[in-house]
Amino acid sequence: MMIKVVILGVVEGLTEWLPISSTGHMILVNEFIKMAVDKKFMDMFLVVIQLGAIMSVVVLNFTKLNPFARSKNKVEKQQTFSLWYKVIFACIPAAVIGLLFNNYMEKHFMNAHVVAFTLILYGILFIIVENYNKRRTSTINSLEELDYKTAFIIGLFQVLALVPGTSRSGATILGGIIFGTSRYVAAEFTFFLAIPVMFGASLLKMVKFGLNYSAEETMIMLLGMTVAFVVSIASIKFLLRYIKKNDFKIFGWYRIILGIIVFAYFILIS
Repeated sequence: MMIKVVILGVVEGLTEWLPISSTGHMILVNEFIKMAVDKKFMDMFLVVIQLGAIMSVVVLNFTKLNPFARSKNKVEKQQTFSLWYKVIFACIPAAVIGLLFNNYMEKHFMNAHVVAFTLILYGILFIIVENYNKRRTSTINSLEELDYKTAFIIGLFQVLALVPGTSRSGATILGGIIFGTSRYVAAEFTFFLAIPVMFGASLLKMVKFGLNYSAEETMIMLLGMTVAFVVSIASIKFLLRYIKKNDFKIFGWYRIILGIIVFAYFILIS
C-alpha cells in the first residue's frame, strides 16, 4: 500500500509544475495502481496530496513571497504586497466558477478518455503557440511589470484546468505567453497562483470528506504529501532552469504521444 502512495507522490511532484497535467497523470496512474481505500477517500487524497507540492513553492520562495521580510526595503515590501494582490485578483475566476461547476466536472469529466483528449488538444496548442511566439518579443519580463489586466486574463485561463488533463500550469503558462509575458514570468506567476487555489481546493475536499480520518488514512496523506513536496522542489528547479534556454514544445509532443497511447490502450481493452 505505502509503495503505491510513494508512486502517487512522485507522480504528483513531477507533474504538478510541468505543463503536462498532474490531475490527468494521477487519474491515469490510479487506473493501474488500485489502492485498497474507500473511493471517497481516494478522490479526496488525489486533491489533498497537492498540498505537498504547494509547500515546495512556499519554501523555495519564502522570502520573495513574504512582504514582512526584514531584508526588504519599503519599495520591495510594496512590490510583494502588489504581487499578492495580483495573485488574489487572478484567482477570482477559478474560485467562482470552480465552486459552481466542480462537482459537475468531477462527475462527468474525471475519466481517462477525457484526460487523453485534453492531453492531445493542449499538446497541439503548445506547439502552435510556441511557433507563433518565435515571431514575437515578450513585453512583460518581470513580475513587477505584470499588470492587473494580464494577471486576471491568466486567471481566466486557469479556469480551463477544471477539465482533467488540461494542466493548470499548462493553461496559465499558455495564457501568459499569448498575452505578452516571458516564459519565465508565466511559469513563476503560475507557481504563485497555485498557492491560494490549491490550498482552497484541498481544504474544501477535506471539509467535504468530514475531517475524520483513520490512522492509516492519516499516514497515507502525510506520506503522499511529503513525497510530493520533495519531488516538487526538484521539478520546479528543473523547469525554471529549462525554460531559460528552451521553449515548451517538448511538453506539447509529450502530451500528444501520451494521449495517443492512452486512447490506444482503452480501445484495445474495450
